Amino acid sequence: MSSASGSPDDSPWQVICLCAAWCRACGEWAPVFDALAAAHPQARFAWVDIEDEADAMGDVDIETFPTLLVGHGTQARFFGPVQPSQAQVGRLLDTLLSGDRAAPATAPEASALLHRLQAAVLRKS
Repeated sequence: MSSASGSPDDSPWQVICLCAAWCRACGEWAPVFDALAAAHPQARFAWVDIEDEADAMGDVDIETFPTLLVGHGTQARFFGPVQPSQAQVGRLLDTLLSGDRAAPATAPEASALLHRLQAAVLRKS
């Protein structure tokens, strides 16, 4: 399972998978997430166990696994559960990373979570 690829200075794009160690779906998703990381070297990928990083998660409650948080710099561009499909998530990432203006925006709470995870988790990796 990939904890991160690239360095924070390489790219302002981050793709963060929010999962839990006990979640069987997350375990099955991990190799797909690694393949997506390999296919998108322009982004930094990180796997975050929401229970290990409860302080950084704050009041955000993740109810569906896997959930992705995709950020560009300090702005969240996508936040939500995804089907564990390499093709579907690959298309989402291609759209977001290409800078397509039709890409979904997110609520301010998602950007706040991104900022907390960048400070608490991504700088460690």
